[in-house]
Amino acid sequence: MSNEWASQFPLQEAKGYDESSIFSPESLLNEARRQKDLPNEDVPEICVLDPDGDILHHLRDRGEASELKSWPGYHTRLYTMERQGFEVGIIACAVGAPFAVLVAEQLFAAGCEFLISITSSGQILPRGEPPYFVLIEQALRDEGTSYHYQEPTRYASLDHHLQDRVEKACTDVSQPVYTGATWTTDAPFRETERAIERARNDEILAVEMEAAALYTFATVHDQPVVCFAHVTNQMGQAEEDFEKGEAAGSMAALDVIDANVELWRKDAI
Repeated sequence: MSNEWASQFPLQEAKGYDESSIFSPESLLNEARRQKDLPNEDVPEICVLDPDGDILHHLRDRGEASELKSWPGYHTRLYTMERQGFEVGIIACAVGAPFAVLVAEQLFAAGCEFLISITSSGQILPRGEPPYFVLIEQALRDEGTSYHYQEPTRYASLDHHLQDRVEKACTDVSQPVYTGATWTTDAPFRETERAIERARNDEILAVEMEAAALYTFATVHDQPVVCFAHVTNQMGQAEEDFEKGEAAGSMAALDVIDANVELWRKDAI
């Protein structure tokens, strides 16, 4: 791509990174409350994004999640659960960078103070036999959403201070938790051999669909967001792939959530 063409590429045009958005999550939520006749109530301090939906499905089956009826989001339902004596919010099936950041914007506007994302992911560089977790320290920005928040860089990164504390908090969870980089893509069915080889050469551990955008949002808005990739598959290239563990991986994911809730309880992030 020539420099002239790159300068006209829509993702790099008319961004105004130092400008506030005309359309805000607060405006959307206020209008939704008006239309639905809902009270203005804060969401829990800690919230979880569950793109696969398996965690929430497991909790609902066990009667351990209740819908927060005052949540005004148009495209989502917010449930609450009790973890470590703390009320925690959870939203399922916000898959991909645009949806995840849209929900993150709304949650922080509604009172969230710490956001945890746990998404299934495909293995790039093995750290053992799946399933296991990757605490994502940086994510390759191969998606579009992050470029509406911050000028182009190769990676979006987890806050280093938060990373150190989360690493220590997750030492005793039931499945291994490794720290490393992931590749955030908008197009899972365009994970070509060429793209995978690039990721291997960059020592990327897994591919997922949300982290780069969530970390860019977190950096720009100075909000604590931590993303985990639950490495559950080899992109359909192995027999009996996509096995996540007990309760579709929900028990292990809840261990990770509990570790982060305990971290919050001990020392608010």
